[in-house]
Formats: sequence, structure tokens, C-alpha cells
Amino acid sequence: MRNHKIAVIAGDGIGQEVVPAAIECLERIALIHSLNLEFTYFGWGSDYYGRHGRMMPVDGLEQLAQHDAIFLGAVGSPAVPDAESLWGLLIPIRREFQQYINLRPVKTLDGVKSPLANKEPIDILIVRENNEGEYSEVGGRAYRGLPHETAVQETIFTRLGVSRAAHYAASLASSRKGHLTSATKSNGIIHTMPFWDEVVEETTRLYPDVTLTSELVDALAAHLVLKPWTFDVIVASNLLGDILSDLGSSVTGSIGVAPSANLNPEGDFPSLFEPVHGSAPDIAGKGLANPVGQMWSGAMMLQHLGHPEAAEHLQMAFESALREGLGTRDVGGPSSTSEFTAAVLAAIDVIDEIAATTASRPAAAPASS
Repeated sequence: MRNHKIAVIAGDGIGQEVVPAAIECLERIALIHSLNLEFTYFGWGSDYYGRHGRMMPVDGLEQLAQHDAIFLGAVGSPAVPDAESLWGLLIPIRREFQQYINLRPVKTLDGVKSPLANKEPIDILIVRENNEGEYSEVGGRAYRGLPHETAVQETIFTRLGVSRAAHYAASLASSRKGHLTSATKSNGIIHTMPFWDEVVEETTRLYPDVTLTSELVDALAAHLVLKPWTFDVIVASNLLGDILSDLGSSVTGSIGVAPSANLNPEGDFPSLFEPVHGSAPDIAGKGLANPVGQMWSGAMMLQHLGHPEAAEHLQMAFESALREGLGTRDVGGPSSTSEFTAAVLAAIDVIDEIAATTASRPAAAPASS
């Protein structure tokens, strides 16, 4: 039996509802696939901040480093400034553990109605550079409260940071349709974005079976709405990738189904898996939260830990429940969070029974000559 130590941070808002739902499904999958997922729960987040003045303990990163993966629900509360909640928990984890790839699938799911009139299937992987770019710590404020108050924020791109994101994206494209799109704004941002373009192009040349298209981000955003099915893999900087992936999830029907993986591809540090939807305080505690994004993030975690069959089993199960029209209200279904989770658990068992029956069926006799 394979053992994996998983750090769980349910965090804030609906994170405290969707994380238990996803873990219930992960435990069922683990039982079927002979995996030992050892979950350790950390009560960090905005409530912790209210008691201690910080989002996690001083030694929080040292505690997380003892695990194989981190399973996060959501971060954010109206009671805590976003700069405190994000820079006090999620961003330090991403940077300390060199989770320099943020991978966000954007995919059409049966049972989730897209706002687009065209029903062409969408299947995109967005690779977001996750450690630098526009989300740097370099900058500051001066002359606070005065008419000439000034704020400066530096965007920092390094050849290492851009090239490793481009390598990861090009490798993915090579294993798929061979089409990589790079988001840029080099017609308006004179230094960093041309540098991004140059390094992405140089890196992609190492993948002769990959075709690179560089597209201005405003046009790319329009393209994502008008013809999203024409994309394969998109690589983007930290800020542009964040925005484009939320847009992509919206055109497939609901940001509530969108997963993400914050990856340290080399495995030197734990990677973190979280849904994209955020803490959604307006619906927290009402049983309305869609747990698909958390479940799908769990499937990505299983894939990263080396269990593709278990990951596929979980994904097939929640897709089956959606296909049967049993989704939560945000995707037009009738179910509460717990009712949808029950439907996914039932689908997990049905898929397992079908697989067991198929495996035990004797092979067909060869045709007579």
C-alpha cells in the first residue's frame, strides 16, 4: 500500500465545506486503489488570523514541508485584508516550496451549461508562471496621505522563471495537439513583455513538434470568449495567467468547477492543490458550494503523486454525477453540497463495480479460421 502524507488547510468560507466533501471521495478512492492517504489537518486561515494576528504559525512552512502534498480549500475573508490573507498563507507557500507552475485545466463538462451559444468542446491547459512577474514584493508606498502620495510596484521577470514555465508548457503541448499560445502585452509594456516573448520563443524552439503563437492578452481574452475550442495550451505570466484562467473557467459554465495545481515539478518540495473559486463568503455555510473544483484538484493531486488510474476514477465519478444532472445550483442542478457528494460517492462505487466485472469476464475465444 502506497503511503502519502497530505497536509489539509480548509481555510476560509466554503473551503470548510468543499474540503471535507472532496476528502470523503478521496478516502473512498484510496480504499479501492490500495492507497494510504494520511491527512493532517491545520486550522489556519482568517479565523486563525483573528486569534493570533497571522494566517499561520511562525513555523507553519516547516510543518508543511514534512508532507508530500498540500490540499487547500480557500483563503479570504471580509474581516481580513486580502494583502494579509494571501501574503500571509498562500503566496509564502508557493514561493518557499518553489511551486513555480500553476496549472489550470479549462474543460467542457457534460451537465455544466456554458454561456456560449456554440457547443464545441473546450479542452485547454493554462500554465501560469507562479513565483514572479507582476506579483513581486519589490516596491512600496511613499508620502502616505499627501496629495503626491506614490505607490510603486515592480514587475520582475527572470530568464530562469520564464524559461521553466515555457519548458513546462511546451512539454505539455508536445504531448497534446502541439499548439502553444503565449499571452503577451509587448505592444504596451516595453521591457518585461518583449523579454517574456523572447525567452518563450527561444525555449519553444527546443520542441520542434510544437507551434507557438504569441497573442496580445486583450485579443487573447476576446479569443477565449469567441473561439475557446481553438486553444490547446496557453502559457502566461503570473497576473495574465490568473485572469485568463478565471475567464476560461467562466466560459465553460462555472468557476465553481475549476481546479488548480501549484506545482514544484521536480518534487523537491510539496505541491499544493486548490480550487480556483475562492472562499465565496456570500454562500458560505448554506450548503450551496460546488465541490467539483476541490474534487478535481484532488484528482490532480493523485495524478501528481503517481496514481493516474485513481485520478481518472475520481474524475470519471464527478463527471458522471454532473452528466446525470445532479450538480449544485450554480450549474443548474438541484443538489446541495452534501447531496452532490453522495452522488459522486455512488458513482465511484458503480465505476468500481463495472471495472471489477469487466476484469473478471473471460477473454473472448479466438475466431475460427
